[in-house]
This record gives sequence, structure tokens and C-alpha cells, in this order.
Amino acid sequence: MSSPGRVLAILDLFTEENPIWQPDKINDVLGYSRPTGYRYVKELVEAGLLQKVAAGRYSLGGRIIALDYQLRQTDPVLFAADPVMRKLAASTKFDAALSVMFAGPQVIDVHRVSAEKNLQLSYGRGRPRPLFLAAAPKVLLAHLPRSSLKKIYATHAKEIGLNGMGDTWREFLSVLTKIRKDGFYRSQGELESGLGAVAVPIFNAEGDCVAALALVGSVQRFDTSSNARLLSRLQEASAVIRLSLG
Repeated sequence: MSSPGRVLAILDLFTEENPIWQPDKINDVLGYSRPTGYRYVKELVEAGLLQKVAAGRYSLGGRIIALDYQLRQTDPVLFAADPVMRKLAASTKFDAALSVMFAGPQVIDVHRVSAEKNLQLSYGRGRPRPLFLAAAPKVLLAHLPRSSLKKIYATHAKEIGLNGMGDTWREFLSVLTKIRKDGFYRSQGELESGLGAVAVPIFNAEGDCVAALALVGSVQRFDTSSNARLLSRLQEASAVIRLSLG
């Protein structure tokens, strides 16, 4: 791992369960020497990505909020998707969600347009989602390069098997290849028992998958809705977003 990667790895330690860290504990967990770990923490504080909350105790810094605001104001995928998602949610009466994958890998929702009243969701904007459950993460995984998938399988083989995505590398690849060929994935109660979703990829002008677009709602509503109609609406929306990105 490069020095920038080693510095940024510190940020991944800050979670809901562990929001405050001490440099010595960071060094123990990540295997950094004391001088190196303290230097990295100092650099993150100077960059505004960490802040000192007490003697020797640090939390995430305010610059992260500033970056989030900047992202919401300038993200080209979000700008292209928002008006399309609003129309999609209004016409289908399902929530429309936009999800992305970033290094880790991790999957998060970056935007949601709500339509179904009283829909209770455990995962909202910015909260990392389980990687091997539900529609959007599987669609995003299905469009990763084979080399990336091999690394993911090597690290998460047990979790992949427990989530029904294959007990071997070949089975895992086969599951994702089918999703990629189908062009969508539909989940029923995978992430939350009463929740269903259908997701499709969003491509940029070069054909890279940059996000997943999903319709999300109660399982009961999916049972009574026209799945073919919903999938068609999603695919049309994805195509419009791709044209906007181009």
C-alpha cells in the first residue's frame, strides 16, 4: 500500500461503533510505527479530515462535511440522475435510489427520491451497505473486472458462500456473469425482510458502470406490480441518464 493509501486507511477505522480513536490504538490496529502513525494523524488533522476532541483523542473532521456538500453540488452522475429519478418515482410510486461502489470495496446510496409513504429503511444515504445482499450491490459487483472480483472472492469467500453467491470462485463468477448478461437484478427480502428492489446499471459514455439505479418498495407491492413494466421504466431511465452523461 502506498503512503497515501496508508494515511487514508486511518479514516476507515472511524465507524458508528468506534467514532473516536487514539493514535497508539491506530498504530496497533494498522501496524504502523509510532512516529509514522503520529505523523499520519497530524497530516489528517491539518487537512481537516480529523479533528482533536480531547488530549490524544480524535474524530472525523469537518472537511468531510464540506466535501459532501461539494459532491452534492457538482457530481455529474447525481446531476444527470436526479430529474430522471424524480420522474421515475412519481410514475411508479416506488422509491428511486442511486448507489455507487468505491474502493474497499463499499457500496453506498448517494441519492434517493421517496415515493412510498411509511417505508422504513435501515440503509440511507452514505451508510455502507452489505456487499453481497440486495439488488444494487450485486449489479455493481457484476460489472467489475474479473481481476477485481478475484481479489474480492479471496478476501470474502466465506461471506459470499453464506449469502448464497457461490461456494467456489467459479460459482461466484457464474452468479455475477448471469446478472451482467440479464442486465438487472431483482431482490425480495434479502437485505430487509419486508423490502424488495430491482436494479439496473448506469453506464457512462465510455460504457463503464458508474452507478446502479433501483426501484425500492415493500415486498407486497412488488408482488402485485408488473415486474416487466418496472424493469422497462428502469432501463429507460438508465438510458436517459447515460445520454445526459455523454
